[in-house]
Amino acid sequence: MKPQTKSYTDQIGHTITLSATPKRIVSLVPSQTELLFDLGLEERIVGITKFCVHPYHFRVTKEKVGGTKKIHIEKIRMLQPDIIICNKEENTEEIVASLRAIAPVWTSNIITIQDTLDMIEAFGRMFSVRTQAQQWIDKINFGLQEFQEFIKDKKTLKAAYFIWKNPYMAAGSDTFINEIMKLNNFANIYEGRGRYPEIIIQKIRIQGNPDVVLLSSEPYPFREEDAFEVGRFTHHAKTVFVDGEMFSWYGSRLAKAFPYFRQLRERLTDADEA
Repeated sequence: MKPQTKSYTDQIGHTITLSATPKRIVSLVPSQTELLFDLGLEERIVGITKFCVHPYHFRVTKEKVGGTKKIHIEKIRMLQPDIIICNKEENTEEIVASLRAIAPVWTSNIITIQDTLDMIEAFGRMFSVRTQAQQWIDKINFGLQEFQEFIKDKKTLKAAYFIWKNPYMAAGSDTFINEIMKLNNFANIYEGRGRYPEIIIQKIRIQGNPDVVLLSSEPYPFREEDAFEVGRFTHHAKTVFVDGEMFSWYGSRLAKAFPYFRQLRERLTDADEA
């Protein structure tokens, strides 16, 4: 009997056809690698990027196939994947196009929390782990509702979220980080200036005069000397180091992010009252 094929449309509108549930997965997106693991798919993951740091033991148990922007395509080919998982922002169009000659490529495009939930649901269908996927969706929705109740009476703070230095770059519009900032009642002073605008730090006060500046741990690992430099030009603003994974990793990481956000806002409130 000929196996029944199934079609799935990814989040950039590309349709893939699978003749069976994928048994060999290559993931080129760190947060989605973590999600695949949390869905119970560890044994099926055969290739990851060097930036796929969760779970920690994958660094020695899984084949590294490069980064997110530079891949070893022959390594991927030799792994004989049934499917390759990509992301519109993390991986270039050229990479995605080249990988389609090897295996079906499912590409996510995550801007909102709903996009994340849609991706988890899609993984549940594609990898035949619907129950596990629904459990994570329920967990995220529960955490989201609890946090929304907590945050609703918290003061809205003008904020800037920096992701890079030399040049300084901030998270802007149409990004997952911006959506998470809104969730936290942070009004992004760089919303409307593109996705990741370059910033002249000396002009930060006239560009929005933030109440708080968030310095991310990734992709650029900001340090104390960076906070001091930023503080020279913000004056009254609080400069806070934040865990970049909590703000930018979509997938199962969201379930861990809500308690983190609560602690962050409580810390800012305590600082106000000190």
